[in-house]
Amino acid sequence: METTSGTGEPVAGELVSVAHALSLPAESYGNDPDIEMAWAMKAMQHAEVYYKLISSVDPQFLKLTKVDDQIYSEFRENFEKLRIDVLDPEELKSESAKEKWRPFCLKFDGIVEDFNYGTLLRLDCSQGYTEENTIFAPRIQFFAIEIARNREGYNKAVYTSVHDEEEKEGNHGREEGTDSGGAEEKGANREREKAKTSKGAEKEKRANKEISKSGETAL
Repeated sequence: METTSGTGEPVAGELVSVAHALSLPAESYGNDPDIEMAWAMKAMQHAEVYYKLISSVDPQFLKLTKVDDQIYSEFRENFEKLRIDVLDPEELKSESAKEKWRPFCLKFDGIVEDFNYGTLLRLDCSQGYTEENTIFAPRIQFFAIEIARNREGYNKAVYTSVHDEEEKEGNHGREEGTDSGGAEEKGANREREKAKTSKGAEKEKRANKEISKSGETAL
């Protein structure tokens, strides 16, 4: 997908600048607001793609990296009791948590591409990427938690809720079609009944005439 300016022209120069900036290590730019915005945009795009993925495919069958098995094994070995369905930010951001996460993350330097890039991570895995439900995390931390959520069945809540909603909408459409068909059938039945009544009345009139004629002849 090509990024364009307000006039519809590609902003190639801006993209090259952003791409170059994002390729630099974090210490190269400090707290530059333009770079922070670029990071946020890139992280949001990644989040949208990932959420669509777990909404459309059963997450238990997803493979996020070439080393999912290693990431999951190392993660549960180091964070055996960490609750991942609803994360406590303190388990990720406190000084003691950072000390524990740092050696885990560094194990994947050179194994997972861009292992320390900023990525959006959902706190409650049954919910989407809202402001209240999202924190920034290194990419390897995102992979570790999301791979575990997929394998342990927690992300199935998103997939199930989306498909339940689609099924409800489908059923609603079928019910409307059935109601419409039922109304048409009722209308047709009424017309048939009217026709029968009309024919019956005509037969009755003819019969009465015949009876009257027979009576006059007899007299």
